Amino acid sequence: QLQFVESGGGLVQSGGSLRLSCAASGFTLDKYSIGWFRQAPGKEHEGVSCTMSDDGSTYYADSVKGRFTISRDNAKNTVYLQMNSLKPEDTGVYYCAVARGCFTVATMVPFGSWGQGTQVSVSS
Repeated sequence: QLQFVESGGGLVQSGGSLRLSCAASGFTLDKYSIGWFRQAPGKEHEGVSCTMSDDGSTYYADSVKGRFTISRDNAKNTVYLQMNSLKPEDTGVYYCAVARGCFTVATMVPFGSWGQGTQVSVSS
């Protein structure tokens, strides 16, 4: 069973930074492509970023390119999302999941059920 625990969200002002953590349990994440998704108020889930299982290549939604960085720490079995220059439109609940179609973030599909997620709120 694939399980994730997301953490690191919070309330920040526009232009601020947060680092989200995605801790995996029940499996070793280095064998999987892992994506970050978010759900803004009143909107559907959307892909934010993804890292490939084979070579660690990273991919981003156009809306976050240049501002967000996804990374892995295999020793900690954790994936991170460093978010800089945050904007109010980044507000939402952020989730991580095993992702299919990692290299096309706009259409990547999560595997399994959503975890609790972590709330990111950006004020202006």
